[in-house]
Amino acid sequence: MTCDVMIEDRRWSDLGLETLAQTAVRAALAHLPPAPWEVSLLACDDTRIAALNADFRGKQAATNVLSWPSEERGADLAGAEPDLPDPEGDTELGDLAIAYDTCAREAQAAGIAMGDHVTHLLIHGTLHLLGYDHEDEADGDLMEALETRLLTGLGIADPYSAMP
Repeated sequence: MTCDVMIEDRRWSDLGLETLAQTAVRAALAHLPPAPWEVSLLACDDTRIAALNADFRGKQAATNVLSWPSEERGADLAGAEPDLPDPEGDTELGDLAIAYDTCAREAQAAGIAMGDHVTHLLIHGTLHLLGYDHEDEADGDLMEALETRLLTGLGIADPYSAMP
Protein backbone atom coordinates (compact mmCIF):
# COMPACT_ATOMS: atom_id res chain seq x y z
CA MET A 1 0.00 0.00 0.00
CA THR A 2 1.27 3.43 -0.94
CA CYS A 3 -0.09 6.77 0.18
CA ASP A 4 1.70 9.44 -1.82
CA VAL A 5 1.48 12.71 0.15
CA MET A 6 2.03 16.12 -1.43
CA ILE A 7 2.25 18.82 1.23
CA GLU A 8 1.38 22.33 0.06
CA ASP A 9 0.88 23.79 3.53
CA ARG A 10 3.89 23.18 5.79
CA ARG A 11 1.72 23.09 8.93
CA TRP A 12 0.87 19.52 7.89
CA SER A 13 4.52 18.53 8.24
CA ASP A 14 4.53 19.78 11.83
CA LEU A 15 1.58 17.47 12.53
CA GLY A 16 3.35 14.44 11.07
CA LEU A 17 0.78 14.01 8.33
CA GLU A 18 2.73 11.45 6.32
CA THR A 19 2.70 9.03 9.25
CA LEU A 20 -0.97 9.73 10.03
CA ALA A 21 -1.87 9.21 6.37
CA GLN A 22 -0.04 5.87 6.13
CA THR A 23 -1.78 4.65 9.30
CA ALA A 24 -5.26 5.83 8.28
CA VAL A 25 -5.14 4.60 4.70
CA ARG A 26 -3.67 1.25 5.74
CA ALA A 27 -6.51 0.81 8.27
CA ALA A 28 -9.16 1.71 5.69
CA LEU A 29 -7.72 -0.76 3.17
CA ALA A 30 -7.08 -3.61 5.61
CA HIS A 31 -10.21 -5.53 4.53
CA LEU A 32 -9.08 -5.60 0.88
CA PRO A 33 -7.10 -8.44 -0.64
CA PRO A 34 -3.36 -7.76 -0.60
CA ALA A 35 -2.25 -5.64 -3.55
CA PRO A 36 -0.07 -2.60 -4.22
CA TRP A 37 -2.99 -0.21 -3.59
CA GLU A 38 -2.26 3.46 -4.25
CA VAL A 39 -3.84 6.62 -2.83
CA SER A 40 -2.65 10.18 -3.46
CA LEU A 41 -3.15 12.90 -0.87
CA LEU A 42 -2.90 16.67 -1.28
CA ALA A 43 -2.38 18.42 2.07
CA CYS A 44 -3.45 22.00 1.58
CA ASP A 45 -5.17 24.98 3.20
CA ASP A 46 -8.72 26.32 3.06
CA THR A 47 -8.05 28.56 0.06
CA ARG A 48 -6.89 25.66 -2.09
CA ILE A 49 -9.61 23.24 -1.01
CA ALA A 50 -12.30 25.90 -1.53
CA ALA A 51 -11.10 26.28 -5.13
CA LEU A 52 -11.16 22.50 -5.60
CA ASN A 53 -14.61 22.27 -4.02
CA ALA A 54 -15.88 25.00 -6.37
CA ASP A 55 -14.31 23.42 -9.45
CA PHE A 56 -15.39 19.84 -8.81
CA ARG A 57 -18.54 20.10 -6.70
CA GLY A 58 -19.86 23.58 -7.48
CA LYS A 59 -19.70 24.50 -3.78
CA GLN A 60 -18.16 27.87 -3.00
CA ALA A 61 -16.72 26.98 0.40
CA ALA A 62 -13.85 25.25 2.11
CA THR A 63 -14.41 21.73 3.40
CA ASN A 64 -12.36 19.29 5.43
CA VAL A 65 -11.67 16.49 2.94
CA LEU A 66 -12.44 15.81 -0.72
CA SER A 67 -12.13 12.53 -2.61
CA TRP A 68 -11.87 11.58 -6.26
CA PRO A 69 -12.26 7.81 -6.77
CA SER A 70 -10.49 6.39 -9.80
CA GLU A 71 -13.73 4.62 -10.72
CA GLU A 72 -17.30 4.24 -9.51
CA ARG A 73 -17.52 1.46 -6.94
CA GLY A 74 -20.74 2.31 -5.12
CA ALA A 75 -23.28 -0.37 -4.26
CA ASP A 76 -26.46 -0.69 -6.31
CA LEU A 77 -28.64 -1.03 -3.21
CA ALA A 78 -28.72 1.42 -0.29
CA GLY A 79 -26.93 0.01 2.74
CA ALA A 80 -25.11 -2.68 0.74
CA GLU A 81 -21.35 -3.08 0.63
CA PRO A 82 -19.76 -1.39 -2.39
CA ASP A 83 -17.94 -3.38 -5.04
CA LEU A 84 -14.37 -4.01 -3.91
CA PRO A 85 -11.64 -3.00 -6.31
CA ASP A 86 -9.97 -5.82 -8.22
CA PRO A 87 -6.43 -6.47 -6.94
CA GLU A 88 -5.57 -7.86 -10.39
CA GLY A 89 -6.78 -4.67 -12.10
CA ASP A 90 -6.03 -1.04 -11.53
CA THR A 91 -4.68 -0.64 -8.00
CA GLU A 92 -4.78 3.15 -8.13
CA LEU A 93 -7.80 3.95 -5.94
CA GLY A 94 -7.94 7.72 -6.32
CA ASP A 95 -7.03 11.06 -4.83
CA LEU A 96 -7.77 12.90 -1.60
CA ALA A 97 -7.32 16.51 -0.52
CA ILE A 98 -7.43 17.70 3.08
CA ALA A 99 -7.51 21.29 4.40
CA TYR A 100 -5.52 22.23 7.49
CA ASP A 101 -7.58 25.26 8.56
CA THR A 102 -10.96 23.50 8.49
CA CYS A 103 -9.57 20.40 10.23
CA ALA A 104 -7.99 22.50 12.97
CA ARG A 105 -11.22 24.44 13.57
CA GLU A 106 -13.31 21.27 13.69
CA ALA A 107 -10.92 19.48 16.05
CA GLN A 108 -10.82 22.46 18.40
CA ALA A 109 -14.62 22.86 18.33
CA ALA A 110 -15.08 19.15 19.10
CA GLY A 111 -12.39 19.14 21.78
CA ILE A 112 -10.45 16.33 20.16
CA ALA A 113 -6.82 15.96 19.18
CA MET A 114 -6.02 17.22 15.69
CA GLY A 115 -4.24 13.96 14.83
CA ASP A 116 -7.30 11.90 15.80
CA HIS A 117 -9.60 14.12 13.73
CA VAL A 118 -7.30 13.99 10.71
CA THR A 119 -7.01 10.21 10.99
CA HIS A 120 -10.81 9.99 10.99
CA LEU A 121 -11.11 12.23 7.94
CA LEU A 122 -8.45 10.29 6.03
CA ILE A 123 -10.25 7.02 6.78
CA HIS A 124 -13.52 8.68 5.72
CA GLY A 125 -12.00 9.92 2.46
CA THR A 126 -10.36 6.57 1.70
CA LEU A 127 -13.68 4.80 2.24
CA HIS A 128 -15.19 7.18 -0.34
CA LEU A 129 -12.49 6.00 -2.76
CA LEU A 130 -13.73 2.46 -2.12
CA GLY A 131 -17.34 3.35 -2.96
CA TYR A 132 -18.77 4.02 0.49
CA ASP A 133 -20.94 7.11 0.82
CA HIS A 134 -23.49 8.77 3.07
CA GLU A 135 -26.01 9.93 0.48
CA ASP A 136 -28.83 8.15 2.29
CA GLU A 137 -29.33 6.88 5.82
CA ALA A 138 -28.61 3.20 5.12
CA ASP A 139 -25.34 3.99 3.34
CA GLY A 140 -24.40 6.50 6.02
CA ASP A 141 -25.02 3.95 8.77
CA LEU A 142 -22.82 1.40 6.99
CA MET A 143 -20.00 3.88 6.46
CA GLU A 144 -20.21 5.30 9.98
CA ALA A 145 -20.10 1.83 11.57
CA LEU A 146 -17.02 0.92 9.54
CA GLU A 147 -15.29 4.21 10.39
CA THR A 148 -16.02 3.69 14.08
CA ARG A 149 -14.69 0.13 13.99
CA LEU A 150 -11.50 1.19 12.20
CA LEU A 151 -10.90 4.13 14.55
CA THR A 152 -11.50 1.97 17.62
CA GLY A 153 -8.90 -0.45 16.27
CA LEU A 154 -6.45 2.47 16.19
CA GLY A 155 -7.32 3.49 19.75
CA ILE A 156 -9.34 6.55 18.66
CA ALA A 157 -12.71 7.27 20.26
CA ASP A 158 -15.91 7.09 18.22
CA PRO A 159 -16.26 10.59 16.71
CA TYR A 160 -20.00 10.13 16.24
CA SER A 161 -20.80 9.35 19.88
CA ALA A 162 -20.37 13.00 20.84
CA MET A 163 -22.38 14.33 17.90
CA PRO A 164 -26.00 15.38 18.42
